[in-house]
Amino acid sequence: MMSYLETKDGFAHYSAKPIRSESTETTIELIIPLHFAGARLDQVLAQLLPDWSRSRLQTWIREKRISVDGRDAIPRQKVWSGEKIEVKPAQCSIETSHAAEAILLDIVYEDDELIVINKPAGLVVHPGSGNWRGTMLNALLHHAAQLAAIPRAGIVHRLDKDTSGLLVVAKTLEAQTSLVRQLQKHTVTRDYLALVLGQVSVGGSVDAPVGRHPVQRTKMAVIASGKEARTHYRIQEKFDESTLLRCSLETGRTHQIRVHMHSIGHPLLGDPVYGGKPKKSILEAMRLIGFSRQALHAQKLELTHPQSGIRMGWEAPLPEDMSNLLLMLRQH
Repeated sequence: MMSYLETKDGFAHYSAKPIRSESTETTIELIIPLHFAGARLDQVLAQLLPDWSRSRLQTWIREKRISVDGRDAIPRQKVWSGEKIEVKPAQCSIETSHAAEAILLDIVYEDDELIVINKPAGLVVHPGSGNWRGTMLNALLHHAAQLAAIPRAGIVHRLDKDTSGLLVVAKTLEAQTSLVRQLQKHTVTRDYLALVLGQVSVGGSVDAPVGRHPVQRTKMAVIASGKEARTHYRIQEKFDESTLLRCSLETGRTHQIRVHMHSIGHPLLGDPVYGGKPKKSILEAMRLIGFSRQALHAQKLELTHPQSGIRMGWEAPLPEDMSNLLLMLRQH
């Protein structure tokens, strides 16, 4: 693990400060930034507190858990720059009740505020259609029971099922608020190693919006109506018919690296959704070692610690399957 001091940014235009009252109930304090002046409260809350659903936030307004400058909030009221919003989340407010399961986790780092996990390929992060058990969330609830009181059990970002590598999980509501804010401000460093088809001639960036595919709704695509998405990539190693890239995320859209690499004609090797057809030599290497997933690994993670303000970073070595694939490619 590496760490180094970095002065706190402060995010003066977007202040989200969790505090504790004497009754130990958590309170989130938000100062409305200038660019939200005149917007509806419910819409602003959905933007500033993305880890709770709109219906959950509406319920808290009705329950008088949300106030604006000390007065009970009204759902459609307009808010103005500098106003103070206080939110008192209901305890044990995780959106869905999930079972704790004794699933082994590769924990790289843990303290009272956060957990950093090296996720193996094949492990689903969050329960969903067809995967209600055996997920990382189920494992987290077994590892730290207090996560049941935090939305999504503290998960603030995800990796696809068949992508390996580093993930951070918040252990407190305060830490979750801080990490979500860092992700929104693009101050979390997330570097991936990606093995793509074809020889990439030079590093570069892809700045192209990503959204739901208009026809194949289970896929994402570069689409004008999508959300802004930026991926930077540089060459790590070249092979005869493939290239190992280091990809850095500036944003974190669903399938972002996979979609962006496909859009420039270099899909990830082994990608069952966006991948192209590898040459015979690559297929043979994959077959020999049993490699059957997209070749993508979240290798590096850097963030500012929610409590201390210290910049911290971790690196996860390539998993065995991807390391073996690279060895095979180097021999051809």
